[in-house]
Amino acid sequence: ELGMIGRGEDAEITTYLEQAMTSELQGNVIDLCPVGALTSKPFAFQARPWELTKTESIDVMDAVGSAIRVDSRGREVMRILPRVNEAVNEEWISDKTRFIWDGLRTQRLDRPYVRKDGRLVAASWAEAFAAIKDAVSKTAPEKIGAIAGDLAAVEETYALKLLMASLGSKNTDCRQDGAALDPALGRASYIFNPTIEGIEQADAVLIIGANPRYEASVLNARIRKRWRTGNLPVGVIGDVGDTRYDYEQLGAGPDSLKDLADGNGKFFQTLKKATHPLIIVGQGALARADGAAVLGQAAKLAAAVNAARADWNGFAVLHNAAGRVGGLDLGFVPGEGGRNVAGMLGEMELLFLLGADEIDMAKTGGAFVVYIGTHGDQGAHRANVILPAAAYTEKSATYVNTEGRVQQTNRAGFAPGEAREDWAILRALSDVLGKKLPFDSLPQLRAKLYGEYPHLARIDQVAAGNAEDIAEVAKLGGRLNKGTFTSPVKDFYLTNPIARASAVMAECSALAKSGFKQAAE
Repeated sequence: ELGMIGRGEDAEITTYLEQAMTSELQGNVIDLCPVGALTSKPFAFQARPWELTKTESIDVMDAVGSAIRVDSRGREVMRILPRVNEAVNEEWISDKTRFIWDGLRTQRLDRPYVRKDGRLVAASWAEAFAAIKDAVSKTAPEKIGAIAGDLAAVEETYALKLLMASLGSKNTDCRQDGAALDPALGRASYIFNPTIEGIEQADAVLIIGANPRYEASVLNARIRKRWRTGNLPVGVIGDVGDTRYDYEQLGAGPDSLKDLADGNGKFFQTLKKATHPLIIVGQGALARADGAAVLGQAAKLAAAVNAARADWNGFAVLHNAAGRVGGLDLGFVPGEGGRNVAGMLGEMELLFLLGADEIDMAKTGGAFVVYIGTHGDQGAHRANVILPAAAYTEKSATYVNTEGRVQQTNRAGFAPGEAREDWAILRALSDVLGKKLPFDSLPQLRAKLYGEYPHLARIDQVAAGNAEDIAEVAKLGGRLNKGTFTSPVKDFYLTNPIARASAVMAECSALAKSGFKQAAE
């Protein structure tokens, strides 16, 4: 996609006329350029490298958990670069990870707001908490719900879980899209069991309802790397488009999957003969009315081709939300008799949204909405009370990636204005509500968290799922619907509030929609 035009001193490295580069990993060219001629356009002339404070952290734009370095000056993040982590992202990061930084400072929520007479008015923390206390006192526990968003870290999700339990509510959910994943089925039922590095061992791959290119670009590069070494048959069920490697289209929806799980077709034999078969199940297959039945069929297929065994577990759930696996690990799902996201919308009188922006706000009905988040996105527009929180570069927070690897971000700067860390907001709110949470500092919170969930203390390690759980998941019945599996990521560049606040991402999105055509400059 890049070449040279001109000769001698007029030589220029550029794209083809009126074309832009089409890769989601093109920013890595900046790091690869040996002489610094290919530079980062958004970062050019912004800062000198020696002025920047460098902080090692973790990316949350997708569920891969790429290792990054955040370069900041004062409070502002100036650029984001990759760090080497052979087990996760090697030395690559996606363009969304790299160029998101301008979105961290635009459209930020920097003080609490309370809705009065239909308009959001700036308020003090005390006024915001008083409004919530008033709403809680008027609401029955079974009419209070909480939804954790895609970027919610383990600490604040845990604090919210404890707060909801103290209020007597069982309506908690971290699956905004309604994916049919349940921690009760065991950890192996919702993580990428073979691990990202394990992709390089695979000798046959089946992708169900996912487009890894947009949902986990760096992970997709790992599949392509394995495919380039030769002898990797790839089968796909669902509508995925160009994945950057050859594949065989095996069908569109659940019927094709059931047919394969029943042992029919040539690709079934390919998987059966493979020593390390890999079955990737995407959220596009699980976030449907028949998601549980689809998960059951995928597990049944894994069992039939002996993909889930003691020495190799090739059953892989591909997530696209950084906070999802952590939420499932904590059991942030409806308790007995509790409602899930779909059940909460329109039924709750009081709704806590922990950075949850990807739900249909129109369906919240007349609920009193408390939004804890970082950007003026859909959740903030709908909220009755806004509590400004810290973004991933502004707090030390734990995230669990799609393969179940526990990772921690580090604070590169402080949140703007009166914004505070999410767990601290919930702790202060619990005091006002008279349900004081049992910790006063982050170390105290983590001590309690690690006591309940010991695997979360093992940073950069994967607590492996039990391969035997897959056989249990295979028993999930249910009716399969018609309809094609499609990827939930419609626009790679605009998948979360930080991305939607970024001017660079908006420009990339517009370019992608125009087919990467641009006017010749």
